[in-house]
Amino acid sequence: MSLPVSQSAIIDRVERLRQSKILREVQDKDTVAMFEDPLENDMVLNMGPQHPATHGVLRVLLRLDGETVLKCVPELGYLHRGFEKIAENSTYHEFIPHTDRLDYLSPLSNNVGITMAIEKAAAIDVPDRAVWIRMLVAELARISSHLIAMGATCMDVGAMTVFLWTFTEREKLYDLFERVCGARFTTSFTRIGGVANDIPDDVLRDIRRWLNAFPKELKDAESLVNRNRIFIDRMAGVGYMPTEKAISLGLTGPTLRGSGVARDLRRDQPYMFYDKLDFDVITHNDCDCYGRYMVRVTEMHECIKLVHQILDVVENSPRASVHADAPTMVLSRKAAIYTKMEELINDFMIVNFGTMPPAGETYTAIESPKGELGFFIVSDGTGHPWKLKIRSPSSSNLQALKYMAEGSMVSDVVAIIGSIDPVMGEADK
Repeated sequence: MSLPVSQSAIIDRVERLRQSKILREVQDKDTVAMFEDPLENDMVLNMGPQHPATHGVLRVLLRLDGETVLKCVPELGYLHRGFEKIAENSTYHEFIPHTDRLDYLSPLSNNVGITMAIEKAAAIDVPDRAVWIRMLVAELARISSHLIAMGATCMDVGAMTVFLWTFTEREKLYDLFERVCGARFTTSFTRIGGVANDIPDDVLRDIRRWLNAFPKELKDAESLVNRNRIFIDRMAGVGYMPTEKAISLGLTGPTLRGSGVARDLRRDQPYMFYDKLDFDVITHNDCDCYGRYMVRVTEMHECIKLVHQILDVVENSPRASVHADAPTMVLSRKAAIYTKMEELINDFMIVNFGTMPPAGETYTAIESPKGELGFFIVSDGTGHPWKLKIRSPSSSNLQALKYMAEGSMVSDVVAIIGSIDPVMGEADK
């Protein structure tokens, strides 16, 4: 008499399980491996977007064997705000505040980049004094961004004190930014054709005073961690990125210079008046997290030199216009708008229809704190771009995360992300 189908199936399953157990007890490891599930000892982990060390809304998918990273897939599109599409539906002037929200740790630098791109497309000449002021605020923004990078990297690996110290110096800078343009965080200071206003003498004096006191504060922070054995063990030799691979991936900024590549647009493709200044391009040849960290810290010392040179020019040159005289392309001053009919008409046309560059394509890039920040503008002759593509350094540099992380430990991923120093606001536009 045959058994019911259900009972027969149960017996077959028991027999298969018994045979599987026998096979797993065989000493021949190759034979056993054929029958084992390759994922049995692996774990898939979502690191972020809620993780505090992911520098914004970054999701990293990790496949782990114990604590060793086998595979790493960073999801750069987790935070998507559509800035490039917004640009197509805004006038050029209206889009400037959106650039504050790209790398929101250096809004002044972003403002300089977008206005330079628009001025190149529209062939607008900027007064010299406005250019020097742009350089001043851009270098102060670089110091501010690197302070956060230094503090956040140290905090990521457990050194909390340095984070508090660097935040304190950043707050002093933000107080100065507020006096320069009336805003601390999202500044929108630059304008098409210049800057919003000149910088008062007392603010220039206080910038110099802070600049003279800052090196000691920076040295104190460096002395706390740079030779600390725990900090070095967490950073040195971790996240290795060889020079050839860094170049092939299109890395930029301190992440590229930390792999020994002396690439800096301020020197290699000079813009504004950087070719008139004396500064060094900082590189580090160890190609690891510690090297990238040291590049940013040393660059702050170079920024101090640059800001002193820029202040010498701004303080000792006569007061002049910081706004281009191009009424059909550049918004006029309010005093002129309220008193002259021609300026009122031009203001009405620009506000309603926008600055209208001739049809064509232009690409403009600056050396932002995180690397090459470029704006590719396609103009169709109207007051808003037909296409505006943003080449953001965080997006480029995060491509290296996969190669740096695989083979490392889970705890190393935190240090690697900190050494890349991404801001997700610009990683996916």
